[in-house]
Amino acid sequence: MKSNFISVLLIATLFFLTACLGSEQKNNVAEQKDNVQTPVKPDSLIRENKMYLSDCKKLLAEAKKMDSTLLKELEVKKDVATKGIKAFTDYAFYCANDSLCPIYLIKTAQVAQSINNIPQAKIVLDKCIADYPTSKHRPAALFLLAQLYDEATYLNNESEAKKLYQKIIDEYPKSDWAKSSQGALTFAGKSDAQIMEELKKKK
Repeated sequence: MKSNFISVLLIATLFFLTACLGSEQKNNVAEQKDNVQTPVKPDSLIRENKMYLSDCKKLLAEAKKMDSTLLKELEVKKDVATKGIKAFTDYAFYCANDSLCPIYLIKTAQVAQSINNIPQAKIVLDKCIADYPTSKHRPAALFLLAQLYDEATYLNNESEAKKLYQKIIDEYPKSDWAKSSQGALTFAGKSDAQIMEELKKKK
């Protein structure tokens, strides 16, 4: 029951973020920072890589392409997921001033979670929350992070999950994320049997 509840919330989150991405596609792409650090490579590859990583339009186009590919996948394959994660993080890290970056950090977390790469999901959600404190997508990142803590097979920290749910309720009381957090708090730390018992009482 609890896992079904979390799955429904994750699907709702994915559709919400896809809608947000569509509404923000016309935003101006921020210029890349002057200094791009790359691994040690032959000079020609370094120059080519710098040119690519400094072109936010190309990085965004690749991120959108991989996003579209992933949305068509009935079951996410690890190699496709890895390509998607790279495209999303390249864009989010090298074009950090663009308004779409929080969305792509959250998408990175969702894809990473789908292939059970929970540490990476946590890292990008932490970055999204810390680096974009005024973003309207921050409560979504907080909620997804709370779910990672709430799930026994992921980060398994009920106390931290509850703190994050409460944080969303306190900071974004009128948002849909606050409503979802209130519902999640009701089930936090409870077994399927306990949840079923509570639902029966409400009937």
